[in-house]
Amino acid sequence: MIVDDSAVVRGLFARWLEATPHIKVVNTSSNGEMALRNLKNSDPEIVILDIEMPVLDGLTALPKILASQPGVQVLMASTLTKRNAEISLRALSMGAADYVSKPESSREVTTSLSFKEELISKVVSLAAAKRQQTGGEVFQPDQRSSSAVKGIVRAAFRQQGALRPISSTRPRIIGVGSSTGGPQALLKFLNSIKENLRLPVLITQHMPASFTAILSDHLARATGLPCKQARNGDVLQTGHVYVAPGEYHMTVVKEDGVKKIRLIQTPPENFCRPSVDPMFRSLAEVFGPAVLGVILTGMGQDGLKGSESIVAAGGTIIAQDQQTSIVWGMPGAVSEAGLCSALLPLDEIGPQVVAIANGEAA
Repeated sequence: MIVDDSAVVRGLFARWLEATPHIKVVNTSSNGEMALRNLKNSDPEIVILDIEMPVLDGLTALPKILASQPGVQVLMASTLTKRNAEISLRALSMGAADYVSKPESSREVTTSLSFKEELISKVVSLAAAKRQQTGGEVFQPDQRSSSAVKGIVRAAFRQQGALRPISSTRPRIIGVGSSTGGPQALLKFLNSIKENLRLPVLITQHMPASFTAILSDHLARATGLPCKQARNGDVLQTGHVYVAPGEYHMTVVKEDGVKKIRLIQTPPENFCRPSVDPMFRSLAEVFGPAVLGVILTGMGQDGLKGSESIVAAGGTIIAQDQQTSIVWGMPGAVSEAGLCSALLPLDEIGPQVVAIANGEAA
């Protein structure tokens, strides 16, 4: 179901999605009130929900949609403004599965191939992940499917690999990677370790530049931890949390014996900037076996190669399990590769991280 007050956007989204194998647009609505009326008869798996609409806006409609149609996945759509970034994060905290950032002008929406690919990929990823979790029929890609869609569907069938021993070296740094479903997972994770946090924490969450500063502020307020969007040259401090800014890879360097954050704008990796891989590689290089990497819910396989570097250096990787992940792409990739020392539900990751940090984990 597509819910947007612009007839042009509704028509465009519908054409894009209907041209993708296995996707059917069951309804389009111009506001939240109309969507609620059409919801039961349409029975959608995914609702693409605009934020700014007359009659009933997206944020007001969201909890009503979730209550009326339990199990539906809601994908928020908003332009890249500070206000909409704040609203999108509120929507995620209220139960939305993910968001897409619409270009600001109608012309850009119609001509942006990257936005079209992101929209289709997220719809397919959410549907495939949900069906896999609930035991529903998972659609199979065919010759008409793009390589991205084929990869997303394959990711839904990732197998759990063998677990590795936990490193005997106690960690001196925690690196966290996340994407789809990440903001809420990060909040739960940080709240579960904050009373015992004695290490710096670096977070790479796939988000555009207008979102990452707001995310760090949100995490700081909700956890009480000293959390900030990282700046180039920040010296790592014990118990502090650093969030990679949008459009920059966050890495760590050692200069004159001091460990600092280095922000770089090398090309995107895994179609992402920030990307988890360069952060993890730098942590392995600077800290060696004293790295604890955590991979939370997310689409794709960003973090896989970086996790290989951490494991090769003697460090430890923990990943979120499939049942508690919104999308088991990133954690599934490191699990299937046999890089994990633990594969856990979200609420068990924090206690395990604390145990490993204290040298008490089995």
